[in-house]
Amino acid sequence: MAVPPDFTILDLTGKFVLNKTLSDSVDEILQEQGIGYVLRTAIWYATVYLDIKHYKDDDGVEHIDIAQSFTGGIAGTTERRILYWKFRETEDYIFGPVVGRTRRAKAEEIEEEFLTKGWTKDTYEHGFVQTRTESNTPKSGTTWIAHQVWGVEEIDGERRYTRHIHFTGPTGNVLEKRLIYDYREFIVITIRDNQRLIYA
Repeated sequence: MAVPPDFTILDLTGKFVLNKTLSDSVDEILQEQGIGYVLRTAIWYATVYLDIKHYKDDDGVEHIDIAQSFTGGIAGTTERRILYWKFRETEDYIFGPVVGRTRRAKAEEIEEEFLTKGWTKDTYEHGFVQTRTESNTPKSGTTWIAHQVWGVEEIDGERRYTRHIHFTGPTGNVLEKRLIYDYREFIVITIRDNQRLIYA
C-alpha cells in the first residue's frame, strides 16, 4: 500500500509491513552476519512490522524510534536513532554488539551509487536518512558493515517507504539489497493461541 500523499522523508511516522514480494531477500546478509539457519528461516517466513515515530527534541535534533515486531514467535526489537552522526553502542539480540550512527544526508555526500539511485524528487530535495551500523568487533569477534539509506520511491506508480542496503561482510563480500514497505493505517496481529487481536 502506498504512503499518504503528504508523506515525505521529513516525517517517517507511521506503521509499515515489509512487502516480501517486492523486496529483495536479505538471507545472504543474515548469513554473513553469522545468523544461524533456523533463525534465518524463521525471519524469512515471519511478517515484519515497523511502528515508526519521527520527531525533533527541544534542541531541534531529529529522532527516529522504531518498534519492530515479528510473527512466528520471534522477539521484537527497538531502535532509537538520533540524527547527529555520532556512534552509539547497542546490544541486539539477533546481531549481537553493534555500533551505529544516523544522519540526514544529500546524495552527493554518499559514496555508494546503489544507495542514491531511484528516489523521488522530494527525497533528493529533503535529503535521505542515512544509517551506518557495524559489528562491534572487539565484543562480537566478527566484522561487517551495513550502510543504509531510507527514503521514498515510486514503485509501480505508487509512492513507497523504501530502504537501500549496501552491506560488506567479514570477507569483504559486498551485497546490495532493497526493502520495500506497505503503509498501514493500523496493524492487526492475531495471536494464535487464544485468538486475541493486538492493535498497534
